[in-house]
Amino acid sequence: MKKRLMNALLALPIAIAALPAYAQAAGERPGYWHYGGDWGWGHMIFGSVMMLLFWGVIIVGIVIVVRWIAGGVSRESGSSPPRRRALDILEERFAKGEIDKEEFEERKRLLSD
Repeated sequence: MKKRLMNALLALPIAIAALPAYAQAAGERPGYWHYGGDWGWGHMIFGSVMMLLFWGVIIVGIVIVVRWIAGGVSRESGSSPPRRRALDILEERFAKGEIDKEEFEERKRLLSD
């Protein structure tokens, strides 16, 4: 009894999938080149738009994933690093010992003018 029930449950999706084919008699089924009962040109336009939307979503998704993997999506307006001010560079050179205190003070005074 249990085996019959399992077989019936497994055959149910196949039977349901075949129902539309039995809805029409064999003589009433249209051939390959039939006219009427379809969407006409509207079907072609709708299909084209849906295809473009589908591929657009796929491409945008791939771009987002690649950018995320490559280092994240930047929320800043520009992708270049922020520019350093001249005074910051001068202070950095002084900290590294490239220039002495007198040269640092002189250049700092020139920059502030």
